[in-house]
Amino acid sequence: MALELAEILYSTDRESAFEQLRTGPRVRPARYLDGTPMHLVTGYEEIGTVLTDPRFTIDPRKQTRLDVESATGLPPDVQRYLVGTLATSDPPDHTRLRRLVSRAFTPRRVNALRPRVQHITDGLLDRLAAGDAEVDLIEEFTHPLSLQVICELLGVPTEDHKQWEAWAKGIATPQRALVVDSARGLIRYIDGLIGAKRARAGDDLLSALIAARDDGSGRLTDEELVALALSILLAGHETTSRLISEGMHVLLRRPERAASLRADPQRIGATVEEFLRYCGPVDVGMMRYTLEALELGGVVLPAGEPVQVVYGAANRDTARFERPDTPDLNRGDNPHLAFGHGMHHCLGAALARAEASIAFESLLRRFPRMELVAPDEAPRWLPGIGRALASLRVRPTGSA
Repeated sequence: MALELAEILYSTDRESAFEQLRTGPRVRPARYLDGTPMHLVTGYEEIGTVLTDPRFTIDPRKQTRLDVESATGLPPDVQRYLVGTLATSDPPDHTRLRRLVSRAFTPRRVNALRPRVQHITDGLLDRLAAGDAEVDLIEEFTHPLSLQVICELLGVPTEDHKQWEAWAKGIATPQRALVVDSARGLIRYIDGLIGAKRARAGDDLLSALIAARDDGSGRLTDEELVALALSILLAGHETTSRLISEGMHVLLRRPERAASLRADPQRIGATVEEFLRYCGPVDVGMMRYTLEALELGGVVLPAGEPVQVVYGAANRDTARFERPDTPDLNRGDNPHLAFGHGMHHCLGAALARAEASIAFESLLRRFPRMELVAPDEAPRWLPGIGRALASLRVRPTGSA
């Protein structure tokens, strides 16, 4: 029997929804949001095949089974910035785009941003210390932190951060009209920002992308620049916020974990990796499509078949991880798939790791008595394609 993808993605009981995926067939029939037949791939080994085998494509233009525009409900003027970009292209287009972006988004740029991430973090924690006794850590810390870092990275002027925050919230809602309006606002703004930086470049990623040149292939077009900036926001804002908030939720549900990590902050890097595995913010990966008929996990897939990889299941695959349903902050061997694998491995992985490490270390050091307001309540999850807490109510300085 085919699973309905909507029932999984829009479930507010994430653990139950994904438990059936982790315990059932590793390749199984399902139906996409519009009812189109497809397959879900949940096994760690099988997902590795999908992400590296050239018989799978990530480019929706190379298949005819799934009508991406009607399935997403996004109009052509928005859809064009999401299809044919770095995230949804194959070689040679992908090779050209990734090479250009890699020349601008360097380890040196990420390392140079660390002091700014720390500065933004400290400012937000100052506000927490001076604010209410009870706060929503997502609204007051993780959301603004990740958004301000993205704005800093791209070179968005400080006075425009509030508008970006409104657009970012709008684009993350299930309200399709608000998503479209927010996306159009961002596209217009980014296009204008590119024009301004062409006239006067800054020390930021967008200026570096404008200047990046690949010998023999020219530069990025304005449409590619807008699409890349938009994808950086979509891939780096909500996901990093979710990683930090869910990680803090795991720590605060068991205060001894937070105390142990506070006493040995050298383990924060490994802890971030475990949170990426155990409660990574991206449950479901980009859709792939078979270029020819093939067998995967004992199942024959026809040519043109839409295939959705489920990282949330693979990262708890008992065939690859010991005690996968338990967060182990001392886990050693941890080759999780939170950032994907192969040619589409997330370019922003280093920044996400740096941001999360700084956030955890700073929160634990600054607020050693932080506690959950309702520690015995089951978490509430937002419906959607990622693992996102609806709220994270905490007392930063503990009980009176």
